[in-house]
Amino acid sequence: MSTLSELLAEHTDLPVPAAEHLQRVVAEWQLLSDLSFADFLMWIPLDEQEFLCVAQVRPTTAPTAHREDAVASRVSVEEHPQLRRAMVQGRICREEDPRWYLEVAVRRETIPVRFGDRIVAVLGRDTNLGMPRVPSPLEIAYLGGAADLCQMIADGSFPPAGPMPVVDTGPRAGDGFIRLDQGGQVVYASPNAQSAYHRMGHSDDLVGSLLTTITRGLVADPFEGTDAAGRIWAALEGRPSLLMEIEARGAVMLLRALPLRPGGTAAGALVMVRDVTELKLRDRALLSKDATIREIHHRVKNNLQTVAALLRLQARRTSNAEARQALHESVRRVNSIALVHETLSMSLDELVDLDELFDKVMPMLHEVSTAESKVVLRRTGGFGVVPAALATPLVMVLTELVHNALAHAHGPGEQGEVVINVRRSGGFLDIVVADDGCGLPAGFVIDHSDGLGLQIVRTLVDSELHATLGLRRAQPRGTEAVLRVPLRPL
Repeated sequence: MSTLSELLAEHTDLPVPAAEHLQRVVAEWQLLSDLSFADFLMWIPLDEQEFLCVAQVRPTTAPTAHREDAVASRVSVEEHPQLRRAMVQGRICREEDPRWYLEVAVRRETIPVRFGDRIVAVLGRDTNLGMPRVPSPLEIAYLGGAADLCQMIADGSFPPAGPMPVVDTGPRAGDGFIRLDQGGQVVYASPNAQSAYHRMGHSDDLVGSLLTTITRGLVADPFEGTDAAGRIWAALEGRPSLLMEIEARGAVMLLRALPLRPGGTAAGALVMVRDVTELKLRDRALLSKDATIREIHHRVKNNLQTVAALLRLQARRTSNAEARQALHESVRRVNSIALVHETLSMSLDELVDLDELFDKVMPMLHEVSTAESKVVLRRTGGFGVVPAALATPLVMVLTELVHNALAHAHGPGEQGEVVINVRRSGGFLDIVVADDGCGLPAGFVIDHSDGLGLQIVRTLVDSELHATLGLRRAQPRGTEAVLRVPLRPL
């Protein structure tokens, strides 16, 4: 299914500001749909005789008038003359008699979408008449707010220019709805809005009260209370108000105030309020758990570094050269694990940039090689992003293979090169660790090797990576360790 921006780019020559205005209309129109108890469809003219539907929204407060998807459908002016009439006359138009769609009676209205001095689209407001409704104070208040906002769309004053509104997490009509008159008095408050203010500590009815005064008095922090009241008052003066969060008596509310100025005349404001107390409590619990997990990661890293320091100290006090070498290799392995653990603990997701991680490990490998070594270590190609579960065993395998090449391929003082060549395909990482040293000894078989490093490598390759590994002579000289790692579980 094509998006709104794709359909506009394909079928219109609208300038970017006009297209962005239509995007803002779509960002706001779930509110319009819920207040109107109606479906909204956005139509753009293809020519003087045909219109294309580029977006659609259904109400959450009433049955839909269109069970089928209308996006990308076309309609002629003969089938829907109000579309052309709204474009030409620049006013809201309504059909006298309802139409029937799939045995459902539908009342159709059209609302021109004005941007500057131009009508850039038409909104179809289609109401399902199959469900008889008894007018209630809530329905009358909803429809009155919708009528004012729709007129402001026809005037070109709604939605206002600026950043795209954050409506996904913001309050909706059903969360809590308050209508203010020009002086800021509450003329209607839905039951959910009353409950929200009761939870903040207001025990009386909101109707007839100044909402700015009540809100300022409920918020414990006087600065936040003044700011919240100021934003509501800004909407009464016709200025758009940003989403705001207020807290009183342990209850947390999201408030949003919309100015109402149909035809350029001040008509008060709409205030939506949503109780997010439970969501905030969950967020705080998650933050607390996240802080605890990070502290555990920090302690694990410190413990690994302590183990490495103890092994290093023991190596210094050991007179046996073979034992000292084994302890130094243990220090290297523990440091590699600590570095990988630190990187994974700082990641917020389950993916790791292995290029960045391995480039931190490579200098450490040079440090633990012999002091006389003149071997150059470099990497070609990129690992890319891999799952976190793959990172630790893969880095351990690579450090062992590189360490073996640095330690055994060249003699003391010899010059040489060790190259890690990486190639990534759709489902595999193909890695070759190549040196230009003395090569493999005669009759060498990897499965019969008793070296601890290669034993660790074989174990990780088989049990953790589910990969394949081979050692072969390089041409004209040297050794190549060929590793193929599947990026998806086998």
